[in-house]
This record gives sequence, C-alpha cells and structure tokens, in this order.
Amino acid sequence: MKLLFSESKADYDHYVFPYAVWAFPEPGETPGDLFNQGFLPSSRDLDRFYLCRQIRVALGQFRLSSENRRILRKGEGIAARLVPRAEFEYTPQRRQFYRNYAEARFGQDVMPFERLDSLFAGKITSHLLVFNDTRSDAEVGTVTCYLEPPSTAYYYYAFYDLNYHHRNLGMYMMTFATGFFAERGFRFLYLGSCYLPNALYKTQFAGAEFYNGVCWSSNLEELKYVLERGRQEQREHLWEVEEYRRMFHGCSLAELPSRASLCVRIK
Repeated sequence: MKLLFSESKADYDHYVFPYAVWAFPEPGETPGDLFNQGFLPSSRDLDRFYLCRQIRVALGQFRLSSENRRILRKGEGIAARLVPRAEFEYTPQRRQFYRNYAEARFGQDVMPFERLDSLFAGKITSHLLVFNDTRSDAEVGTVTCYLEPPSTAYYYYAFYDLNYHHRNLGMYMMTFATGFFAERGFRFLYLGSCYLPNALYKTQFAGAEFYNGVCWSSNLEELKYVLERGRQEQREHLWEVEEYRRMFHGCSLAELPSRASLCVRIK
C-alpha cells in the first residue's frame, strides 16, 4: 500500500502534530489486506482507506453469550438471506425506506439520495443481508456488506424498520450477522469505528478486538481507558503516556516498533 499523511489541527504548545493516515492499495493487494492493518474505506470504490480506532470480531473465537442469546430470542421470527449486489433490486420503495431511516437516525440531509445511491452502486457493497418478518412477510431491514472470503466481512450500513425497536432489531441484525459469517468460515467481521462510549455495543461479542495504532488488542479495558482519555484535555500522544503503556502493554517507547503490525520500508 501507499501511505499519505493529511495534516490536521496542531497543538504547538504541547508539540502534538496530528496527521490523518490514508492508504491506497497497490497492485496485488486487496481491500481485506488494508482492513487487516487497521484501515477502513473512505471511498465507496475502495481506492482510498483511512487508519482509525476500529472494532472487529475474530470469528474463530466467537461463541454466543447469554446476552447474544437474549437478543436472538427477541428477534425470533425474523429471517435473513444474503444477496449478491448484482441480484439485489434497488427499488424506489427500498430507496425511500432507506432514506426515511437515515433521516430519522442520522439527521436531515446527512444521507441525501445521491449519497445513498452511491452506497448501493459502489464496490463497497458487494452483498446485502436482507431481513424479513416471517409472520407478515414484510421486509424489515437491510445491511450493506463488503465480503472477501474467507478473510473479511465488513458490516457497513444497517437500515431497519424503527417500529421494531422494542425487539432490538438493530442489535439483532448485528448479532445474527456475527454468527452467520462465523458459521461460513470468515476470519474477521469488521464493525466500524469506536470513538464514543455509545459505540461499545460493537464489543459485546466473544472475539471482539480493536486497533490501537500498533496492533489489534482484545483488552476491552484498554479500549475503555482510551475512550475515557478522549473526554479529557490532551497534552501528549497516547503512546507517550507512561501509565497507559504500563497498564496495558508493559513496555517502553523503544520497544513499541517491535510490536507493530504494520511495517513500512522506504524504497
């Protein structure tokens, strides 16, 4: 991959000079390779990625917990099927349903029709999980996915009938998808970023881990520490914090490079 660093706001008083890290796939690399190094797509055509604190589930370690089973019970009678994008009918009715959901959940004009259309037309959507209420035969939800078997499943946007909130339909869809892809032998299910405590619901699966900038970590106490730190004034980069390194990694700054999952060599 090729890396590009896009400068962000600096804090000169504390010598904090942030950059957004972008990755561009090179010939022979697949999107799954970049997902595995901590990047998520920033282009619907999968030609640019960004490094971030994201969550994935190592599906070989996934086992249903009592909470997972409770969610699945609440969704009894809701079935799902996996549909390749080429076989999916993006009808006017579905298009309006997805737009109505986006307006209600994300805010007005956050996802206009143009952006919605690009989601369903881009390479980032290779398949869709379509959920139906078997009692009424009504279609109640859709998840856009990027699949690269056997390594990568990306759970991207979920749209669902908000009248099913009492049945925890959104959480049911994610829980179902986790088991679904685990049963089909995928290695990882990627669930998006985690920068606020309300995103911790993505970690309620055995095998959950997050990217900490050096490697993937399954220590969710570490993630909570980083989230709490994010609510405070910052005067140094995370890896400069001795307490953080001592609590969760037991290493010095000099030892960090040997633990890094991403190695860059200058040509």
